[in-house]
Amino acid sequence: MANVSDLFSNVRCRLAKVMSSGEADAAARIIFEDVAGYDRNYLWVNGDRSVIPSIEQAILGVVNRVEQGTPVQYAVGKALFMGNYFSVNEATLIPRPETAGLVDLITDSYASRSDLAVLDIGTGTGCIAIELAKALPFSRVVGWDISEKALQTATLNARNLHAAVSFVKQDALASSLPEASWDIIVSNPPYVLESEKSEMDANVLLHEPPTALFVPDADPLRFYKPISSYASKNLNQGGALFFEINQQFPEQVVALLQHDGFSNVEALRDYKGNWRFVRGFKQ
Repeated sequence: MANVSDLFSNVRCRLAKVMSSGEADAAARIIFEDVAGYDRNYLWVNGDRSVIPSIEQAILGVVNRVEQGTPVQYAVGKALFMGNYFSVNEATLIPRPETAGLVDLITDSYASRSDLAVLDIGTGTGCIAIELAKALPFSRVVGWDISEKALQTATLNARNLHAAVSFVKQDALASSLPEASWDIIVSNPPYVLESEKSEMDANVLLHEPPTALFVPDADPLRFYKPISSYASKNLNQGGALFFEINQQFPEQVVALLQHDGFSNVEALRDYKGNWRFVRGFKQ
């Protein structure tokens, strides 16, 4: 029966054969904490404790999947986003830390409001909608997605995190979208160009849902155009549209919102210094 420290070292060494040493260490820590509850402090204090066989088997089962190319978040079934764990699977994108900046932009502007109607288009795991519902209490928050399985996952996440969010099946590219009155519309739509696939890790290409990632090179604003048009008609006066964007197209998205009648439109950078967000306000 292996002790905690020896098992961790073994796992880290195995993972270092398929990823960098830094990534291997981070992945091993995620696996030990998410599968067994062994966080950094536990590993430090209890390294000489024996690991019961069932836990060891569970850890090694996840390691086997990661060695075969499965992203560690899918292998453990959850991902950390803004301090909360969200269930993830191959019907949903893994929440990225950059997207937390999109949530922060909204909550920084609307933290004092409690009567907002908020729509998240392309909700996936529900991470944006759920974090907004938790940060903006008493607001009405709705998430749209085209994937039934993604909506099931988002509903589970909202229930687990005690967030009042309604999820609805809706295609953002449909010829007509339901009319409603919103104060905030937010979207992190597909925006990775098909030509950018060659720059991406194989585990992303093979496991994350392509319909939630990619757009044709010839139509990089494929989702932004209908969402901006919808928002221009359905946002209340003073309402705002927030986008996460491909860093190659800040000027094009800004121009689109300006064309659709939004005011005070601006592109903003993420914590890495990349162009990542665009926001505009309904006059």
